Amino acid sequence: MTDPRLPAAFLQPGTSSFSDFLAAQAPDLLPSRRAVPQGHAGDLAPHGTTIVAATFPGGVVMAGDRRATMGNIIAQRDIEKVFPADEFSAVGIAGTAGLAVEMVRLFQTELEHYEKIEGSTLSMDGKSNRLAALIRSNLGMAMQGLAVVPLFAGYDLNHGQGRIFSYDVTGGRYEETAFHSVGSGSLFARGSLKKLYRDDFSADQTVQAVVEALYDAADDDSATGGPDITRRIFPVVQVMTADGGRRLADDEVATIADRVIAGRMTRPDGPTAPLEQGAR
Repeated sequence: MTDPRLPAAFLQPGTSSFSDFLAAQAPDLLPSRRAVPQGHAGDLAPHGTTIVAATFPGGVVMAGDRRATMGNIIAQRDIEKVFPADEFSAVGIAGTAGLAVEMVRLFQTELEHYEKIEGSTLSMDGKSNRLAALIRSNLGMAMQGLAVVPLFAGYDLNHGQGRIFSYDVTGGRYEETAFHSVGSGSLFARGSLKKLYRDDFSADQTVQAVVEALYDAADDDSATGGPDITRRIFPVVQVMTADGGRRLADDEVATIADRVIAGRMTRPDGPTAPLEQGAR
C-alpha cells in the first residue's frame, strides 16, 4: 500500500500503541517530552477532586463531583471529571485538571488506535497497564506539583464482572475490591461507602450509594462540590455493564440527588448502615 500524501512510516504496521507511534514520529507532541518548568506549579492550575467507583453484580458505577479548585478558590463549579475511555470502561480524573484531561484524550486515542490496528478491544488488564504507562510518563510534572491520579473502572468481558483500578503518581497500578475513591474527599467517600455498600446491590442502588458518598465527601471536604440545587449541577455518573457504558442523563442524576438531599433534611449524617439479621 502506498500513498504519496503520507510518509512511508505512517503506512507501516508494527505497533498497536498510538503513544509509541507518536514518540517515534513526533515526540514533541507527547506531554512527557515537554520541558519541565522549574519551581512548584501546583497552585497555578485548577485541580479536580473526588471520584468514586463501586461494583455490583453485572457491572460497575463511576461518579465524580463537579468542583475544580485553585488553592482556596473555586475555579469551576461544573467541570466534568468522568469520561468514557472506550465502550466498556471509564476514567475519572483527580489532580491537575488540564493535564488530566489531556491524558484522558491521549488514553482514549490509544484505545481507539489499538482497536483499529488489531481489530479487537484491548483487555481490561491491557487498558489499565496502558494508563499506568501514561501516568508514569507524567512523573516529571508530578514532581513540580502537577500530579494526575486517575481512577479507572470498567466491565471485563473476559471475567464477566466490573473491575476498578487505582494508581499512584509513579504509575503504580492497584486493583481494588468492591469500591474505591480518589481525590481530596476520598477519605470521607470511602468511609461512607464502608457503611452503605453491599455486594448484592442493583445498579440503581449502587448509583444511590456513590451519590451518597459524594455528598458525604462534600460535607467534610471543602474542595469537593456537593449537589448544587440552585444551579442544578449534579455529579457525572457512568454505568458500565456487558451492554456497554452509559452516562446517566442529568435528569436521572438530579432525581437521585434530590432524594439524597431530602433524606438529609431529616438525617443530616446520612442513612444508617444496614445490620445483619440477628445482630445486636
